[in-house]
Amino acid sequence: MTEHVRIPKLRIAVVIGKNGATKKLIEDTVQVALSINAEGEVEITKREDALDPLAEWIGRDMVRAIGRGFPPEKAMNLIEEGMALEIMDLTEFAGKSKNGLARIESRLIGTDGKCREHIEEMTETDISIYGKTVSIIGRMEGVSIAKEAIIKLANGQMHSTVYRFLEKMRGKIQ
Repeated sequence: MTEHVRIPKLRIAVVIGKNGATKKLIEDTVQVALSINAEGEVEITKREDALDPLAEWIGRDMVRAIGRGFPPEKAMNLIEEGMALEIMDLTEFAGKSKNGLARIESRLIGTDGKCREHIEEMTETDISIYGKTVSIIGRMEGVSIAKEAIIKLANGQMHSTVYRFLEKMRGKIQ
């Protein structure tokens, strides 16, 4: 089976890495073959020596994570058992309004990045805001709570309300 992913052209070089180092690291770690074209289309195929039956999916998620703005080191965390990638489309909350999208992004980032950092710290996740998306990498419970916090902020809830929610939910993350 083969997986196909499309990534932004600006992120192709990051997926490949210097002298192909990132591409090779993904291929060797997950035991897949990556084929990347100039349009940003990536084909992920499980190698015959792959031990994990989900190798294509893990490789796909790694490539998608890098494509959504994560550095390769953080995308590599997806190899660990129980790790998940969630990609949220912010246009669901802002519609076609560029001002609405910018407002939501600003709310999620916060002053000097403090809001995003707080969500990451409280949920033990990594968050990337890139283009019209917010992506989250972490354990399932943390990703779910971070997603809920992001939805609350995108819908206009006060930061203090969301921070209290995160405090309350912190004990549910293992």
